[in-house]
Amino acid sequence: MASVDQASVVRELEFRPSRRPLARALAGLWWFARRKPLGAFGGITVVVMIVVAVSAQWIAPYWYDDQTWNEVDESKREVMEGPSLRHPFGTDNLGRDMLSRVIYGARVSVVIGFSAVAISVVLATFIGIVSGYYGGWFDTLFQRLVDIWMSFPALVLLVVIVSTFSRGGVFWHRVMAIVVIMGIIMAAGSSRVIRGAAIAVKHNQYVEAARCIGASDARILAQHVLPNVFAVVLILATVQLGAAILAESSISFLGWGVPPPFPSWGQMLSNDGLRFMRSHPWLAVWPGLAIALAVYGFNMLGDALRDVLDPRLRGTGTRR
Repeated sequence: MASVDQASVVRELEFRPSRRPLARALAGLWWFARRKPLGAFGGITVVVMIVVAVSAQWIAPYWYDDQTWNEVDESKREVMEGPSLRHPFGTDNLGRDMLSRVIYGARVSVVIGFSAVAISVVLATFIGIVSGYYGGWFDTLFQRLVDIWMSFPALVLLVVIVSTFSRGGVFWHRVMAIVVIMGIIMAAGSSRVIRGAAIAVKHNQYVEAARCIGASDARILAQHVLPNVFAVVLILATVQLGAAILAESSISFLGWGVPPPFPSWGQMLSNDGLRFMRSHPWLAVWPGLAIALAVYGFNMLGDALRDVLDPRLRGTGTRR
């Protein structure tokens, strides 16, 4: 009997650590939802957008370029039809289902937005922590280059470079050009914020202690500076995702986004939405609403993460 009890105790001790992280994560999510309801709503919006983008081929009722035909008269396309049970978002001037095109458009926004922000975060983090840590003439030189970097109008510069280096209308060439150029442009402003956080961290006593015991600069940056500015990096990345989606929609609206027939929310606003906005408003309402919800969700999530992760804002009683 004693051996059975001992075995059950051992099993319980082995099982408990695997349950604790899940329970802790769920408790943390519930606390975040109660303290920051708008941030939780933004997080749900972001998760839904990512799920829709990943599973677009299973969720969308039609292929994004399929031209639907009338069930009664099979020789007629269902062109410019209003919202209905068969087409909840209506159809465009070529008879394509708007709901399917909005769903597939989320894939473009997610791929371009996350890829551009990943490049921006890596570049801005490297520039920010290195410039802030070393200081002196090195910091002055970097910051003057950042000043020049930030002086160019971002949208105009993005359109000019994309139109020059996108190699015509090839889909992946255009996407790669947009991602790389957008990531480089967005890195300038973020590097300033990360630099300020790195300057504050390098004056702490644990950094001085690491330097006294002979730790190299690379080790101090990797083990002490970078982990302590990670919260700032995470907040900047979340806010930049909304800005990246808005920038991609803007250049698509101007005609320099992903080439047709692949759908993009900005492209849908520019083509059919702009031409038929008065007579068929749903062509502009649905892609515009998708852009607004995506940007709002990322901004609310970023504000909530800033309030939670920034020690100076904890306990202020703000509800976002």
